[in-house]
Amino acid sequence: MFFLKRNLPTWERALRIAMGVAIAAAILGGLTTGIVTYLAIVTAATMVLTAFVGFCPACAMVGRRYLEK
Repeated sequence: MFFLKRNLPTWERALRIAMGVAIAAAILGGLTTGIVTYLAIVTAATMVLTAFVGFCPACAMVGRRYLEK
C-alpha cells in the first residue's frame, strides 16, 4: 500500500487550495497567455493535489518533518 505521512499543517493545506483556485480563476479569466498559461495550470494542479494529499515532496526535500498527531 502506498502511504505518505503528512507534512503540511491544516492551515497551509487550506491556503494551497485557495491559491490553486485563484490561479485557476486567473487562467479562466484570460489573464495569462502563451507558455505562462501552461505553467500556471501545472502550478495550480500541483498546489491543489499536494493540499488534498497532505504531503509535499519539495517541502520534504528541504527538511520539513512529518506532523505528529
